[in-house]
Amino acid sequence: MFGFYRFAAVVPKLRVADVEFNVEELLRCYRLAEQERADAVVFPELCVTGYTCGDLFFQERLLVAAEQAALRFAHETAGSRTVAVIGLPLRANEALYNVAAVVADGRICGIVPKSVLPNYREFYEKRHFHSGRGSCGGTVRLSGEEIPFGTDLLFDCGGPFRFGVEICEDLWCVLPPSLHLALGGARAIFNLSAGNELASKATYRRELVKQQSARCLAAYVLAGAGVHESTTDLVFGGHALIAENGRLAAENTRFERVSNLVYADVDLERIGAARLSESSFNDNVLPESVKFRTIVLPEAAGSPDCRYAKIARRPFVPEEAADRRERCREIFDIQCAGLAKRVEHTQAKTMVIGVSGGLDSTLALLVAAECCKLLNRPASEIIAYTMPGFGTTGRTYNNAVKLCKLLGTTLREVDIKAACLQHFHDIGHDPAVHDTAYENVQARERTQILMDVANKSGGMVIGTGDLSEIALGWSTYNGDHMSMYAVNCSIPKTLIRFLIETTAERSEPELAAVLRDVIDTPVSPELLPADGTGAISQKTEELIGPYELHDFFLYHFIKYGAEPEKIRFLAETAFAGVYTPEVVERWLATFLRRFFRQQFKRSCIPDGPKVGTIALSPRGDWRMPSDASDAVWSL
Repeated sequence: MFGFYRFAAVVPKLRVADVEFNVEELLRCYRLAEQERADAVVFPELCVTGYTCGDLFFQERLLVAAEQAALRFAHETAGSRTVAVIGLPLRANEALYNVAAVVADGRICGIVPKSVLPNYREFYEKRHFHSGRGSCGGTVRLSGEEIPFGTDLLFDCGGPFRFGVEICEDLWCVLPPSLHLALGGARAIFNLSAGNELASKATYRRELVKQQSARCLAAYVLAGAGVHESTTDLVFGGHALIAENGRLAAENTRFERVSNLVYADVDLERIGAARLSESSFNDNVLPESVKFRTIVLPEAAGSPDCRYAKIARRPFVPEEAADRRERCREIFDIQCAGLAKRVEHTQAKTMVIGVSGGLDSTLALLVAAECCKLLNRPASEIIAYTMPGFGTTGRTYNNAVKLCKLLGTTLREVDIKAACLQHFHDIGHDPAVHDTAYENVQARERTQILMDVANKSGGMVIGTGDLSEIALGWSTYNGDHMSMYAVNCSIPKTLIRFLIETTAERSEPELAAVLRDVIDTPVSPELLPADGTGAISQKTEELIGPYELHDFFLYHFIKYGAEPEKIRFLAETAFAGVYTPEVVERWLATFLRRFFRQQFKRSCIPDGPKVGTIALSPRGDWRMPSDASDAVWSL
């Protein structure tokens, strides 16, 4: 399933020191995960006995029972493709260790001891356990079988599924073992944990797991001990977390009094792509002293349907309103700072903008107005042109005029129809033929006016085109394709509406009303005549497809190098019930075709600020031959 694997984190109900009860519950939870076709299931630290046994860990009967329980667990899970990682106390080499046993197809295939033992405040693990740090290359004998033992173990389940294990405090130390495990090839890290609950500790733990998954460019699965641990002095909440390269993929509700499981379908293929192309991951090397043994496990099946995957329909737009507002304000600040620097450097006397009443020019105008405030210059130095053509409607024209007046810009109007008709005559084009030439003549006429006015006023033309249009080549070459600084060049269409809405939220009512009407206006270049009612007839998304699909395609194509079949699958999953598979395939084919064939436009686009992880500047982010074939990417 295109690199997706299903992971489960379990918080089982247990009884402290009641090994038989505990292993029954572990098996019950394991079977639930197996029924959900999980590829791996992670249990808490010392879950076979309970973490809070104290000096009972020195009791022979408890240690023997724990070892027998682990072997029984392995035996009773034979025949399953689901890997399990369980925690128990284990004697090895005359020392007692806090370990994770990796179980696959009826066998304990490897045992990883905890490296960092907390011994401060409420923790006193060194009283009972020996650190596993440096225990490399060894084995431990269980039931007559030599089992690999040490912190140098990596587990290979086939394909991109390779994982390593660390235990609780290992994550909280300065140099977590997971860093080396990731450099050794692990794309997933499993953590058996038993962190007690304190006020706000869960927030810190959550951020720690997310950040470590980002730092390692890996999936990170943590299962924490629950409320049935001893409450003599501490309370355990049973926190289960699954993160994927900095993003929280799944989280349970703490303090549940029954066993609970959380699942996530994690894209390990995408993690590999991120390590390959968008980070300095491979500039880090393992110390010569760090060597790993690879334990080959039965090949994992992979997620059957990805129903536990979080595939965002709008990957450029944060889901939470508060996060979205913060993101939009930061992006707006980046745009304004970029433009202010360019205006200062060029000593431009004016900023010249073509204002259509559409989304892109509205955002560019707002950026220019804020730039004037940053530079302590009057908004009247913005020369805003409205240039009605054959397709301009009253709605967009009126919004453009209102915006300019409310923002205090200099507003000028040039009706381009006469000039375009003269040009049609000059080149021998019949104006009744509404073809590409008919449309592009208007776009180039507008750009010519803006460029000449900029020259005349000692100013610079501010570009309005956005990332989505640049990706699709949806612009007129040397028309709206060109400017002197393009403030929207790395902002996708699906995000622009939210940027304008964020500005509207902090604007005066009259301006906010205009901005919201711009948001509600259909996207159109307005290059073809209006319909019989005077409304927009040329709607971009009817011609080239929905921008929410194209932005989705762009994100996965550029950020992770996803193959077309995978992009189609992801889109069909994310937009199930919104677009049929046939519609998704049709517009994906359009996206791929246009992306390749319109590269020549991107090869010479103007400067502009990068605001997110994806941009198409030929100088910075995207270097591609203008005449590369798209044959390999055909559906």
